Amino acid sequence: MKTILTCAITGAHTTKKSNPNLPVTPQEIADSALESAAAGASIVHLHVRDPETAGPSMKFEYYQEVVERIRSQNSGVLINLTTGPGAAGPAASVRTGSDSFLSPEERVRHVVLLRPEICSLDFNTMNRGPDHITVNSVPVIREMAKLIQQAGVKPELEIFDSGDMMIAKDLLDRGEIEEPPMVQIATGVKWGWPSCPETLHYARSILPSNAVWYAFGVGRWQMPYVALSTINGGHARVGLEDNIFVSPRVLARSNAELVTKAKRIIEDVGGQLANPQETRNMLGIS
Repeated sequence: MKTILTCAITGAHTTKKSNPNLPVTPQEIADSALESAAAGASIVHLHVRDPETAGPSMKFEYYQEVVERIRSQNSGVLINLTTGPGAAGPAASVRTGSDSFLSPEERVRHVVLLRPEICSLDFNTMNRGPDHITVNSVPVIREMAKLIQQAGVKPELEIFDSGDMMIAKDLLDRGEIEEPPMVQIATGVKWGWPSCPETLHYARSILPSNAVWYAFGVGRWQMPYVALSTINGGHARVGLEDNIFVSPRVLARSNAELVTKAKRIIEDVGGQLANPQETRNMLGIS
């Protein structure tokens, strides 16, 4: 089996202060995605940013420009759009309410209109640091899953802890998510799965039997998890969303540089990268 490599281009939390090479404008994000595809990534996972502030954004026009720029190059790379924004806010919001929590329809609007091959689907309700919380209720998850399926998009099931896996398996049992599931085991986010080999061993043991899966680690665990996931039968993810360094204390110059290093690691442990068509075949995407 060949290894699918995803590159997470910019995310919502990495800052240009921490790495000035972070892509921010729609053109920078699209160019970085295409460079990553040329280096070997068959999937690019995309958030968008406000070009003026470099902060996270949900503006449809930014998503549209990024997607159109990538598609215009006919690279074949699969586009994976986030649906995470709209589920997080200050921890105090659980008592006071917050307008940062959006409806299922608002969170997937860009997916329904742009119809990428893949989009993320979060299951986690968890604290993220001392004053921030993410809330994904089961009714909201089910409604998002329905809208994503109606749009003909493959959901990538984001698993930050064991309870998330149980919710995902329940939706699979109900037929609300199509088989085979695409599952991402996300480690290293504070108060979620810790990044360690034991996490991967346990998470892998409770996966749906037919899952196409991969695991990644945040920060210094990014490249070790490329190897860990690959040798355990999974796929891999790298990118500036999760890690700003290419080696200890050396800032990555680009997402493509991280992809190039991940490709070498995968080949060093006996693997081979899947191209976009092989990735489509494994995921059941026409």
